[in-house]
Amino acid sequence: MQEQNMAVVEDTGEFRCLREQADVLGVPMSSVERLGLDLDDGRSLSALRFGADEPAVTLLHGAGLNAHTWDAVALLLGRSVLAVDLPGHGDSAWREDADYSPETLAVDVASALETWTSQPQLLVGHSLGGLTAAIVAARHPHLVESLVLVDITPGVDPAAAPAVLREFYAVTDFAARADAVERAVAFGLGGDRAATERGVFLNTRVRADGRVEWKHHLAHLLGHSFDAVRARTEHGDEAGIAAWSALESLTVPVTLMRAARGFLQDADVDEFTRRLPTASVIAVDAGHNIQETAPAAISTLLTDALARPIR
Repeated sequence: MQEQNMAVVEDTGEFRCLREQADVLGVPMSSVERLGLDLDDGRSLSALRFGADEPAVTLLHGAGLNAHTWDAVALLLGRSVLAVDLPGHGDSAWREDADYSPETLAVDVASALETWTSQPQLLVGHSLGGLTAAIVAARHPHLVESLVLVDITPGVDPAAAPAVLREFYAVTDFAARADAVERAVAFGLGGDRAATERGVFLNTRVRADGRVEWKHHLAHLLGHSFDAVRARTEHGDEAGIAAWSALESLTVPVTLMRAARGFLQDADVDEFTRRLPTASVIAVDAGHNIQETAPAAISTLLTDALARPIR
């Protein structure tokens, strides 16, 4: 592990939710700490480290989420895991240029791996995190042992999801978290009420004026922000081309987890298998956020992957 600028942040209440989840799942509460990394440009990057050993698994969330989206997976896995807050999300700093494209995010994720890990990782990325993970694996092969993409390929057009999210994020601050919960419920977001309350708690913060706001930058950028995370190859879209090129260049094992009720269409998966004929594809009865709607499926996959011989 490289010499690092790391600060463990005291528990401010966020891990209360983790204890509740462990009880519901019937698994032991894992030790967990929040890490902070000062980047060269003055921004900071944040992450959660589960377990006391060196992590062999790193988890990257999707747009508008944060590291806590992986809580259930980490608890079920029962191993040391690193879950990163992507720039502009969770406790990581926002970018002044509002560039949250996979290629840009990959720079900070690579710094996180260089700092917080000491062995090649089983790198898992959901949605935007998956495209970012592909870029990291291609640019820094020494950091990645294998790659798992969760309900994402570079050919996906996420325009349908942002149409709903743009309307949802038309309101970005509230008098209380309960108001944010009610809005999420009204839009059908977040699963059951307990999960919605937990998600809102972990994805909001109280400002100095007492108002509650969303932590992630994308909520405040509204509709145009989602253009930066599009991954289409149509019209020469550079992000999609870069992501496909990254995936096709990989020599490590690649697995795609497809959610039955997710963003991927049959044509997306067909293109993925055509471009990466040696990759594995696993279908899961879940929504787009498989890590939240079917965490056991991911934890089982990761457990099996970790049991394979190291290349």
